[in-house]
Amino acid sequence: MADIPAYGELSARDYAEMGLMGGLEVHRQLATERKLFCRCPARRLTDEYHAEVLRHMRPTLSELGEYDGTALMEFKTRKDIVYRINRDNVCTYELDDAPPFELNQQALEYALEICLMFGCSIVGEVHIARKQYLDGSIPTGFQRTAIVGLDGAIPFPGQPGRVVRVQQISLEEDSCREVSDRGHVRTYIADRLSTPLIEVVTKPDLRTPEEWAVAATEIRKLCRASGRAATGAGTARQDVNVSVRGGTRVEIKGVPSIRLIPRLVHYEAVRQRALLEIRDRLRAAGLDEVPERSVDLTAAAESLQFRPVREALRFGGVVRGVVLPPPLARELDTLVGPGRPFARELADRVRVIACLDEEPNILWHPSAEAALPSAAWQRLRRAGGLAEGEGLVLVWGPERDVRTAVTEIADRCRMALDGVPPETRQVMDDGTTGFERVLPGPDRMYPDTDLPPSPLTIDRVEAARARVPAPSWEQEAALVEAGLPAAAARAIVLDGLYEHARRGLAVPGLPPQRVGEVLVDRFRLLRRRGWMGEPLEPEVVEQVFFRLAEGALSREVLPIVLRQLSGCRRADDPDTPEGIFAQQAVPPTAEVDAAVRVVLDGPPPRSADPEARLRYWMGRVMFELGYRAPGRAVRARILAALEGR
Repeated sequence: MADIPAYGELSARDYAEMGLMGGLEVHRQLATERKLFCRCPARRLTDEYHAEVLRHMRPTLSELGEYDGTALMEFKTRKDIVYRINRDNVCTYELDDAPPFELNQQALEYALEICLMFGCSIVGEVHIARKQYLDGSIPTGFQRTAIVGLDGAIPFPGQPGRVVRVQQISLEEDSCREVSDRGHVRTYIADRLSTPLIEVVTKPDLRTPEEWAVAATEIRKLCRASGRAATGAGTARQDVNVSVRGGTRVEIKGVPSIRLIPRLVHYEAVRQRALLEIRDRLRAAGLDEVPERSVDLTAAAESLQFRPVREALRFGGVVRGVVLPPPLARELDTLVGPGRPFARELADRVRVIACLDEEPNILWHPSAEAALPSAAWQRLRRAGGLAEGEGLVLVWGPERDVRTAVTEIADRCRMALDGVPPETRQVMDDGTTGFERVLPGPDRMYPDTDLPPSPLTIDRVEAARARVPAPSWEQEAALVEAGLPAAAARAIVLDGLYEHARRGLAVPGLPPQRVGEVLVDRFRLLRRRGWMGEPLEPEVVEQVFFRLAEGALSREVLPIVLRQLSGCRRADDPDTPEGIFAQQAVPPTAEVDAAVRVVLDGPPPRSADPEARLRYWMGRVMFELGYRAPGRAVRARILAALEGR
């Protein structure tokens, strides 16, 4: 694949010819009061910390006596893991200095209800398992997780009869928040650790990049419709699984926004296709093995005028060259993504595993990139004894890291003979992905002996079923039937505001479009500007709707009222909804007239245009009244005052 097609240039038929398929792993935090295995408060996030703890992770054998490949890879990085601890949201459980408390039953109830909304079969007992995570994101080195539901399905919108199958839904503890990852030091904040979340795993039913986004949106809507999922930044993440025909499953980890998913899926598909074409060319050239062959070029590199190499040598580093056979050398500049040659696949491994993360961390020859002049390359090739046609990959840094890098470069080149290596990839700033770790296997899972199973009796399941609200697609249909436009109904369900809308639509004299304006336009504007504090309860918003219908509140003052009700208050604002409603009520006509007189007696508008002058006066009067008065009433009082002058 010489050229990389941009996102939007391929059709559904093109993706079908590639054999594109995959699924999702959607993680949603639950709106519980406490964490999953202790009594610390959930979702109390802060960057403040009172102590730091240093840990080193080491792999352990599975029950079958095998090491997980991901754990071994993380061990090779030799990371110092630093945890920042706040005493208000972390206890000895999170630090692995105390055994877990009993499973949070509120979290289990919430997970059970969500499983029922997805139509899952419920397990008879919830058994806690340990899933190894040696990247340091969990101080124990493993995540506690439990399957609650199996074999669910949700309708695929716009295609009657089609569903997205759900393989399983698990209840898990969340990991730490990463602060930084530089060199051999990775730093986390432990406030998010052990927050209850569910993981919804779909089967590989998706076939175009856009279908991933549609499915993720439907899962999000259903979780929001349950009323049990937490909302706000950082409460939801998606792992995207992608493969093409002839390739293997690749997981794009921790996608923070559904909007990013289609582009990521597209570029991962074309990357895999490009890697398969590289494999075919290598096989056609008769290449069946790649020996690890490297040469010491430290002395030869001393004359280089390349700053990263000179800095490495100045601090006692070394320079080595990995020698590649001619067929591989010819592929180093082959594009596998937009602006990403195959050699970047090698650089990614060096960055992550050898911890040589200052870019650039490798140079290669032959290459279209002119980081070194041709004469310098020829000196290096002669010093290394390279034959005509052989490739040279240059790597520099501390000796131990460079030796790790040499091994990783050789290993990644061997993987090219098989096509697409199974791996986890991270989202990069340019919309593509980069290597993060080896894809975990089954050897990282084993039972947790610290916790007993939790039975889910028939009575408990049926009691949960009675609490489950209507699914998201039924909620949307009900809102449309009540008079809301389809787009507004979809947005309301997506934001988890169905109950708010249902109550608003029942208020006498309140038009449906006013309900949509409040819950879609106003709410989203305030969230976008960061002006919404705590989520507003349906009962409180219902009182807003009643006052709008009665004329006790103006539309213009809504942003102020909603902001105050949600907790973003000034020190002098009232503390109760009743006080806020009283303070922001529509003023009497006498107060409006007084404000009109003050404005008309003040500085005149600069414009001579009558309509522009009127808009100027209206803006000044609205400001004087704190936007409590309806705009039409203010306009009428200004015109009346002007006629009387």
